[in-house]
Amino acid sequence: MKCEAADFKQEHKEEMRAIQDSMYVLNGKWKIPILTSICYYTKRRFSDILNDIDGISNRMLSKELKELELNKLINRTIMDTQPITVVYTLTDHGKTLQTIINHLTAWGKAHKQKIMEK
Repeated sequence: MKCEAADFKQEHKEEMRAIQDSMYVLNGKWKIPILTSICYYTKRRFSDILNDIDGISNRMLSKELKELELNKLINRTIMDTQPITVVYTLTDHGKTLQTIINHLTAWGKAHKQKIMEK
């Protein structure tokens, strides 16, 4: 049995690293809801995202948006308006998460239904 476990670990080490890298980028309570807000509406202002996500503070939203921008998942565009408006959109790379977000949504609905069964 120990050999099988060692073989599994060696065989799938690259896949496990890829999962860990993904989870590192998307880690936390807020990143996926932020990406979902932007994904569903194409572009969102800071206040829009803040209103979309229950319980997130201004400070936390600002921090998470900066991290998502650093990871090239969102673009931050400053509009030449009075007052200045900042708009967030998904990058092309960020758009690759749309399928995952849709699958998570479907899974979440199915899971809720499953656990509510008697």
